Amino acid sequence: MPRPAASPAKAAEIKRLRQQAGRWLKEAREAAGLTQAELAERVGLRYYTFVSQVESGLGRLPIETQGAWARALGLEPREFAQTLLRYYEPELHRLLFEPDADRAAALA
Repeated sequence: MPRPAASPAKAAEIKRLRQQAGRWLKEAREAAGLTQAELAERVGLRYYTFVSQVESGLGRLPIETQGAWARALGLEPREFAQTLLRYYEPELHRLLFEPDADRAAALA
């Protein structure tokens, strides 16, 4: 079943979270001492422009590439994916990782 179209408020929230994810990724890349082109090469991208798009919040990392990105940035893959999940799928992150999230929702 297809997802319903996002409301304008929801679309704005998604955009804000993607931009935050992009800033986090850019900080991680800079901390690793890599340029966008160097990171792109390490993760097997033909062009660095995808790195730029993700860092600006216009794109998001596919799940199947997150391990490679984490290793290229010198980060632990599980924590890397968990951090991205907080930005890309905040409700799923809440359900999986926040203590008592399902109990609090049931009481509401």
